[in-house]
Amino acid sequence: MKNLEEIQNFELALSKKLILELIGFIDLTSLNPTDTSDTINTLCRKANQGFQQCFPAAVCAFPIFADQIHSTLKDNIKTAVVGGAFPTGVSLMKAKINEVDLIEKTSTNEIDIVINRGFYIEDKIEALEKELIAIRKSAKNKTLKIILETGDFTDLKAINQLSEIAISCGADFIKTSTGKSKTGATPEAVYTMCLAIKKHYTATNKKIGIKPSGGIRTPLDALLYYRIVEEVLGKDWLTPNLFRIGASSLYDELINEYNQLDAN
Repeated sequence: MKNLEEIQNFELALSKKLILELIGFIDLTSLNPTDTSDTINTLCRKANQGFQQCFPAAVCAFPIFADQIHSTLKDNIKTAVVGGAFPTGVSLMKAKINEVDLIEKTSTNEIDIVINRGFYIEDKIEALEKELIAIRKSAKNKTLKIILETGDFTDLKAINQLSEIAISCGADFIKTSTGKSKTGATPEAVYTMCLAIKKHYTATNKKIGIKPSGGIRTPLDALLYYRIVEEVLGKDWLTPNLFRIGASSLYDELINEYNQLDAN
């Protein structure tokens, strides 16, 4: 297995096939305070149209739009929403659980929630775990993505420990960022998270998904994370069931890149 420096130093080259594959990993996202039914309908139309018969993995928005999205999307595109006091993760535990309970009753397929970083910083690990386990229980059979907000931690040991906590508490995916912090996904964070997933898989034979999110704007950015996942976890993880990319503008950038390759 290559280390991160070796992966980053390896020349990355985009092909049409790779671009179309990357499109299929995207959670096409809109989490703006000005979102309306019309803007979400526009996002769903973009997802349904796809590109070259390739479609994003999911459309992600605020939970108020869950049923609208689900009723609008093609069957092969998942509905994802954020919850649990997103984007801070800071609220009364009962309020967070109640929100997830309400979301669970919608038509959404997936729920993205964010950890309370303050619990971790204060070494209140038991409180953090208790909250995440309760959220997992409330989410029932929904796919649960737990956001670590890795940009708030410069120590990779913290990111590793948070990854292990999220996995042990029932995460189906671990995710880097809400997209609302100053620092989103970084190669160092994603590599560390992949190592934690690999360790868990080796011990349990259970596969946990990975979702880089936040600041992934260019096709080469996306390709780097693809290569990290491929190198650390293997080709089995290169499926929307285990690998997602949280993005908004990236979708259009991938299509533009494909068209430029076509022109050449």
